[in-house]
Amino acid sequence: MNRNDELARLLALSRRGARLGLDRIEEALALLDEPQRAFRVIHVAGTNGKGSVASMVETILRRHGVRTGLYTSPHLCRFNERIQINGVALDDDTFAEVLATAMVEELPPLSLFETMTAAAFLAFARQHVEVAVVEVGLGGRLDATNVIDAPLATAITSIGLDHTRFLGTDLASIAREKAGISKRGAPLVVGPLEASATRAVAIVAAAHGAHPVVWLDDGEPRGIEAGARRAKLTQGGAAAIVRLDEGVDVTLRPSLAGRHQLANAGVAATVVWQLRDVFPGIEQHIEAGIAEARWPGRMERIETANAVVLLDCAHNSEGIASLCAYLAGVDRARMSLVFGAIDEKPYGPMLDAIAPLALKRHYCRPIDPVAGRRAVEPASLAAAHAGRTHARPEDAIRAALDDAAPGELVVVTGSIFLVGAVRAELLGLERDVAMPL
Repeated sequence: MNRNDELARLLALSRRGARLGLDRIEEALALLDEPQRAFRVIHVAGTNGKGSVASMVETILRRHGVRTGLYTSPHLCRFNERIQINGVALDDDTFAEVLATAMVEELPPLSLFETMTAAAFLAFARQHVEVAVVEVGLGGRLDATNVIDAPLATAITSIGLDHTRFLGTDLASIAREKAGISKRGAPLVVGPLEASATRAVAIVAAAHGAHPVVWLDDGEPRGIEAGARRAKLTQGGAAAIVRLDEGVDVTLRPSLAGRHQLANAGVAATVVWQLRDVFPGIEQHIEAGIAEARWPGRMERIETANAVVLLDCAHNSEGIASLCAYLAGVDRARMSLVFGAIDEKPYGPMLDAIAPLALKRHYCRPIDPVAGRRAVEPASLAAAHAGRTHARPEDAIRAALDDAAPGELVVVTGSIFLVGAVRAELLGLERDVAMPL
């Protein structure tokens, strides 16, 4: 069985686009003997931060001796990254095998993401995973990953205006869709949300019977009801303290940079705290697991001979705001920007926020037209904020490094696909086609 052949078959499914709904994936999994029932699940949704939280939770579980699975999307460089066992991406042979099984003719016509989800569940079952940390692909309620009946815990990291074509045009509507992963009797941990999103999540969680519902309280007015269960987060510099229960404080020092990662670490710690009865003593690994967790492409620094490259997958307004906060105080004369975006994103406000921070700017297309997604033309970006245009991400990063003085910072952002391409170029990694599904 050849990985490239199976991957080509998978990519052909991208023509079906993004398809929400559970009927097809439920029918397919039933024909595959319900692999999703062979392991326990922690289910993570959110506009931003869900991958970081999933990585932190998985690392803590692994430190405790749990055999883990991790399912995330999209990939940075290779499709195999989406499915990990004990922190390691699937090898090519195993990846090809589960893909082939997930594409047998007897199954209903699945989308690319539905097929990958089935393949992940097959891999976890065959590899005898004990707990899989599963990141939602799009939304939550109708996402293919929401076939999980009885998760160990669920989490919503954040709510922002993203994927509005599918999820709704206001925060409350998007929150309701993401809260659709909550399940009766399963804990739900909720990160800091705007008040209307908080109220929407509370209503859905109550209707679904989620218990307990724990809100991360960062001291800002969030619309959390009086008497609700809270995990209180106190931030300071590069660390934070989260009070999980009365008298129980945990210090969080995430390896992932940026103030927003303190809130993500708070969500991850609170999720793991809910697992103490299932895994006695696991709470002892929270601090070390959060400190050890790695999530490539998120405020990731790569040293080169010319400059320091900062990769960040900020692909919406909230993500760019977090990146700009991290960059506050950097001398714009010592910073260059490599930027590209997908046309369905609010790329104008994103660029307006970050472009003034850099004296030199380079623009490129982060992705070729695929699955109904198109890149913003570099010339349009340059018309808004002057800069050089390039045909490919590889050209843009090379030009930026050639222009940079020693020790300067080159920031690469605007799209996860841009970050993946640049990361592969800088580190000499093999790269599959970028795929937003």
